[in-house]
Amino acid sequence: MLAEMTNTPKKRSTRAPRIVINADDLEHFEALAEGALQRNPALADRLLDEIGRARIVAPNKMPKDVVSIGSAVTYRDESTGMEKTVTLTFPEDADIAQQRVSVLTPIGVALLGLAEGAVFYWDTRADQRRMLTVIRVEGPSPRSDA
Repeated sequence: MLAEMTNTPKKRSTRAPRIVINADDLEHFEALAEGALQRNPALADRLLDEIGRARIVAPNKMPKDVVSIGSAVTYRDESTGMEKTVTLTFPEDADIAQQRVSVLTPIGVALLGLAEGAVFYWDTRADQRRMLTVIRVEGPSPRSDA
């Protein structure tokens, strides 16, 4: 009986949530991080850390409820209760006026690979730590690979 109790999984709130990355995007993410090492080493390191801990999957195995490039994601700031919807993009497609956020920004790196329901901490540019929850992920439009 004691063995059954010790095998019970324990939740660890201090661990970062699990993330999943589309294998087709992996090379592009690595190139972006390497290119950013000179300009913004902290952000580049964060992206490389996320890539390093991610589960890499084939495009056809990518869960629909996980944030990837082209996903529209709604998240809630738990300190204010405010919700925001953004679309995660590569830097060349980013446009904050259209809520298109680059993966090479603090919030973009934080959202990458998260599933609906994931709770994570995000440090703002003003050095404020916020707890955010992913509310909804709408998958990216299918890519046309010619």
